[in-house]
Amino acid sequence: MDPQLSLAAVDRRPAPEAPRVKPGATPDAIAKTAKEFEAMVVGELIAPMFEALDTDGFGGGGAGEKMFRPMLVREYAKSIVASGGIGLSDAVAQEMIRMQTMGATNAAAG
Repeated sequence: MDPQLSLAAVDRRPAPEAPRVKPGATPDAIAKTAKEFEAMVVGELIAPMFEALDTDGFGGGGAGEKMFRPMLVREYAKSIVASGGIGLSDAVAQEMIRMQTMGATNAAAG
């Protein structure tokens, strides 16, 4: 497959919205948001693998497969993260907690 064609397909996908957490969130809420963020990143990393697959012909699902493929990729990404992921959510959660404490410290000082 021509690399330019696969890049064109990637460029047409809408960018997903990053999960957000409310200020003063609990550690559980932060961990959940960090896992959602990791799932979004994993989904973006694996999506090009599926875009290169043809949906027509033997074993292909045609227009239905093409339409539901982004949903399938999201579910694969969630499953990967639930199985341990790539380790991104721990770093993201630590940074979110650090930023939250910095915000509370700055608010108390200000």
